[in-house]
Amino acid sequence: MEGAKMSFVMAIFVVLMSLILPTINAQAPVPAPGPSPTSDGATIDQGVAYVLMMLALALTYIMH
Repeated sequence: MEGAKMSFVMAIFVVLMSLILPTINAQAPVPAPGPSPTSDGATIDQGVAYVLMMLALALTYIMH
């Protein structure tokens, strides 16, 4: 009976240690650096195009 109780206690101990020990060595992942901001002019050109389209839409709406 004593051997069965000791085996049960050891089994519980092993299960608890297998759950606890991996969390002790865990480290937070280092975030990857973001890409450097570059502007090739396409974004600016697209923004100007949108502004001109909205201006044309507003003018045609006002004229009608």
